[in-house]
Amino acid sequence: MSYWTAIVVIVLIVAVASVMRSRQSGSDRLRQDRDQGPSPRETQLKNEVEELRERIHVLEKITVDGREARAIADEIESLREDQKQ
Repeated sequence: MSYWTAIVVIVLIVAVASVMRSRQSGSDRLRQDRDQGPSPRETQLKNEVEELRERIHVLEKITVDGREARAIADEIESLREDQKQ
């Protein structure tokens, strides 16, 4: 094996070891994140999504309650007035 071939082989070994080390440290970080549980921001966002789902459910009830369009429009207007106060 010539001198240059040995250098190329050494460089390849170092490159492969570097890639493997970076992958290992990345998976360690992911594992630590999973072990810590949800962050406060995630918990806040989940609560907000749940509240929005409940609001959508209420709006769906209002719209498909079998009432006429005018009654629905009146109810929406009264809700808007309540929010302004």
